[in-house]
Amino acid sequence: MTIKRLFWDIETSPNVVLSWRCGYKLTIQPHQIVKERAIICICYKWEGTKKVHSLQWDNGDDADMLGEFCRVLDEADELVAHNGDKFDLRWFNGRCLIHGLPPVQPVKTVDTLKIARKHFYLNSNRLDYLGKLLCGNGKTHTDFDMWYKIALENDEASLKKMVRYCKNDVTLLEKVWEKLRDYGTPITHAAVKESGDNRDRWKCAHCASSNVKKSKTRVTAAGTVQHQMQCTDCGRYYSIPNKAFDWYLRSGD
Repeated sequence: MTIKRLFWDIETSPNVVLSWRCGYKLTIQPHQIVKERAIICICYKWEGTKKVHSLQWDNGDDADMLGEFCRVLDEADELVAHNGDKFDLRWFNGRCLIHGLPPVQPVKTVDTLKIARKHFYLNSNRLDYLGKLLCGNGKTHTDFDMWYKIALENDEASLKKMVRYCKNDVTLLEKVWEKLRDYGTPITHAAVKESGDNRDRWKCAHCASSNVKKSKTRVTAAGTVQHQMQCTDCGRYYSIPNKAFDWYLRSGD
């Protein structure tokens, strides 16, 4: 049983408001909202598959789309998104709350923006920049008119263009994640997930390989011994406690 890792992205509509003037130093109060913002589309793909799936609102109504994606989320072990913890997931939860849908089951998340910010000092951490820098291509170009036509005119051609844009983001997201993943800490132990046996904790937490070796031993401030291991197949590092290290030593018997 492998880790079911879901890559996803959303596109949202703006609030439509009544305002008596334009300008930078302008306060817009909630009572000025004429039409509440919503999620236009959700695109997603499973790790290791080619197909990027898409869901879209029904003429401004995102309720059915949200319910359908809730069922997709239930299948995932991990969710991967760029700025997903702060933006996508909170947006999704907020819209579910408004529609009276039940809370989404707790799910582990991987945020590629957080990985980039934590481990590197780059000129930008935006997905478009990372894609161009690391993968050779970035996001699809969009403009304000596309959002205007979708939100106010329900323009089908613009909606299709928006979905293509979102799908490209999901494909790009997976490519960027593949470049960054070696720096992230695994949040699901691949070997234990595969076997269901806690005694496999000594195997590679990233790819479940048993071809591993000890790299070094560390002792925490609390006096806990941690053994840093390296996988000879994928090359990545992970740490295990003494008990798991005993199982590693016994595996050679």
